[in-house]
Amino acid sequence: MTDRELDAAGITDPRLRAAYHHCRRLNARHGRTYFLATRLLPVERRPAVHALYGFARWADDIVDDLHRTATTQDRAEALGALLVQLRAGLAGSDSAEPVVRALAHTAVRYEIDPRHFTDFMASMRSDLDVTDYATYEDLRGYMHGSAAVIGLQMLPVLGTVVPRAEAAPQAAALGVAFQLTNFLRDVGEDLDRGRVYLPADLLDAHGVNRELLIWSRLTGLRDHRITAALGAAADLTRSVYREAAPGLAQLDPVSRPCIRTAFVLYGAILDAVADDGYSVLHRRAVVPRRRRAAVALDGLVRVALARTFAPVSGRVTAPVGLAVAGAPGWAAMYGGRDGKGSV
Repeated sequence: MTDRELDAAGITDPRLRAAYHHCRRLNARHGRTYFLATRLLPVERRPAVHALYGFARWADDIVDDLHRTATTQDRAEALGALLVQLRAGLAGSDSAEPVVRALAHTAVRYEIDPRHFTDFMASMRSDLDVTDYATYEDLRGYMHGSAAVIGLQMLPVLGTVVPRAEAAPQAAALGVAFQLTNFLRDVGEDLDRGRVYLPADLLDAHGVNRELLIWSRLTGLRDHRITAALGAAADLTRSVYREAAPGLAQLDPVSRPCIRTAFVLYGAILDAVADDGYSVLHRRAVVPRRRRAAVALDGLVRVALARTFAPVSGRVTAPVGLAVAGAPGWAAMYGGRDGKGSV
């Protein structure tokens, strides 16, 4: 995060600035899509995106880092300690943890409902002992906290041209769509963690179970039943994108290009998975750089047009105390838990 961004956001306290810088480094290191995405938001809104991402990433790393030797109990205690700090920070106490300090400041500044953060922590806690989901409805319950609330957290930062409550269902759906995309792409990596996020009823419909997935992962061999099940998961994910799509027009015009860019790029992940023959158990599907660059360029053009023509008076739910104008940038934080993969 540049000092220019913090200056534009009116963040002057040295400790708070340091906390935002810390969140920005987490974003730059781990969330390529999210970090690239912040460049399409107005400059003064970018620190908030980094704060939201930084906190989510910090919690996710407690749960999912494969290179750590911490036991399940150790991770449960670490999550519990983070939750205590989170609640104290949201209640107004200064936190020694940088990600909490930045998050609490962002939550107050943009009037984000604290329940979105505690719901997120509840889903993180469930990852310590829940390893699969019997039905899609069961999975949706988990994704409310792990993905839908990310979209709801971001909505006040982005601003809307309709009442926030009207835009909330589409914002939540987009968070779910992004996470379902990550689940599909990262089936193999999640299996290494002992988890299967694709619902069992969807897999069962194609004759697939955990044992067959493990066999394919270990042997490198393919099975037509797995391919069919993954194709069905992609179809399900695309249906959630269609559910979320109307929400793009509900956003502040200067925010639409960045979320549209994320929408297109995450959809491109599904295309890359299909183009690679649904080989996600054996390798990660990657969106070609040329495709990423073309989408980003389109986003920059749309930002320029939005800044030139969008009427300020059109917003009815704008970020508290912030101007619309900002340098061209690139952004999308709706994506749910980045620990489930970053593009």
